[in-house]
Amino acid sequence: MLTTLRKAEYFELLVLFFIQGAAMAVWFVPLGPILDAHGLHGIKPLAFAASAVAAFVSPLMFGAMADRHVPPARVLRWLALATALSMTLVSAAIQTRCHPWLVLLLVQIFYFSYAPMFSISSTLVLARLSDAQKEFGPVRCMATIGWMAGGLLVSALNLDASIFAGYLGAALWLGVAVFTCFLPVLEVPASAEHLTWHERLGLDALTLFKQRDIRVVFLTAMLFSIPLAAFYPFAPTQLRDLGFLHTSAWMSLAQCSEIIAMFGLGWLLVHWRLKWIFACGLALGVLRFALSAFNTDATLLPGIFLHGASFALVFVVAQMYLEQRVDPAWRGRAQALLSLMNGGFGNLIGYLGTGWWFSTCSFSDGTHWSLFWGGLAGGVAGVLLYFLAAFRGPRPTLPAANLK
Repeated sequence: MLTTLRKAEYFELLVLFFIQGAAMAVWFVPLGPILDAHGLHGIKPLAFAASAVAAFVSPLMFGAMADRHVPPARVLRWLALATALSMTLVSAAIQTRCHPWLVLLLVQIFYFSYAPMFSISSTLVLARLSDAQKEFGPVRCMATIGWMAGGLLVSALNLDASIFAGYLGAALWLGVAVFTCFLPVLEVPASAEHLTWHERLGLDALTLFKQRDIRVVFLTAMLFSIPLAAFYPFAPTQLRDLGFLHTSAWMSLAQCSEIIAMFGLGWLLVHWRLKWIFACGLALGVLRFALSAFNTDATLLPGIFLHGASFALVFVVAQMYLEQRVDPAWRGRAQALLSLMNGGFGNLIGYLGTGWWFSTCSFSDGTHWSLFWGGLAGGVAGVLLYFLAAFRGPRPTLPAANLK
């Protein structure tokens, strides 16, 4: 695998995903407990939904920029600097007890720079791999290891409900910005003088929906994002209800199965059709929520563990599918459109919808976790049925593709 790249360059890509994953986790994993601890429980669904609002605009716009105007590493650097600054402002506003709506405004500004970064990083990494089907899984798993490291660091420093986790995250994003100076530069077209505003904003990527199977992959990922949005806002609450401390560390169990899944992706993509990899990921999602619905120590932790494998077999495989099926000149926008579908439509509906569902399942004697997670399990089962019915795959008369 290392023969496809200079060893130093390959190492750079591993480090990029690692530090970016750690920076994301240090803020996102403890965000719910931080808001609860500072009296901001009322804006928690809106704070999580802010990422979805940003995903409607910034991924496509910055994806188009990385495809056509500015090298992806430079775009990533600007965004990382903006994210570090905005995260510092959010942390200071929460710490000084600013008005909740001001906090929410700053959170929204933060997400505008945060939302497009991972899709741009994925585009940059995929472009440097000669055989993404075999190599992307192990490289992408470094982001998962970084996410685990970030969550464990938060708990080790006892910052699970502390605003200092936000300051730590800002420092890590500064590290990402500095590290981009060492990344290889990918060339972009020399001129974009004749582009329309529709193209400059990346909206021409919507033409990808004309291809049936690509459309089904986009819609499946979006629909799956809706119930998955409940994981980080509400799983820590259930852990605390069952007496678990250091919830950020326990949540990192999900990344253990995600790593296992991504190391196995190379083999799966060679021996299984895409349809059955997706179906397996969705089936694991049904099982994951069903286990949490039992609301016991013995079932909640395995449910959290399975979350990562389910995530990888749907979302990471979707990224790889687009890399294989979309023309290179469109890949940045294709990955950005996937981010828009998942982080925009899926997360907006998911954070607001599961927030409403959580309130519906909360009674005077506590939260009815069986009803809450059981309903979400039913939703994932519906997504699985839709995908099995709608996805066709390549026709038998066509030459066999490496990624079916």
